[in-house]
Amino acid sequence: MKLLDKRINKKELQKIADERFGDLVKVVVDIKNEIMVVGGELHSDEEAKLLQDHGSNQNDLWGINLYPANEGDKFLEFDSLINIRPSLNNRSRDVMDPNIRKKIIDIVNKLIEKG
Repeated sequence: MKLLDKRINKKELQKIADERFGDLVKVVVDIKNEIMVVGGELHSDEEAKLLQDHGSNQNDLWGINLYPANEGDKFLEFDSLINIRPSLNNRSRDVMDPNIRKKIIDIVNKLIEKG
């Protein structure tokens, strides 16, 4: 697993994908600190790393998948068990709040160079 607090390119992201799943990278985004952990086997592993090693708050962590070979809407997928949070009105593996979705997209765009 790797903490991203600085920009990487899609080639580097693909290398991370190749190490585990081939076509996708599991990611947990900290929307407050604008950092991500990538490359874990489970979103919960990445979540634990952010909680333990980086002082993140549980309510700021959201799981996504990135597909380095894809573009546009097929690059980012909002789908993770850690996103099921009835206390935050998120009763789905998806991220239901449009403001949180936008924050996640903005952070991904900030940390992953598309070219």
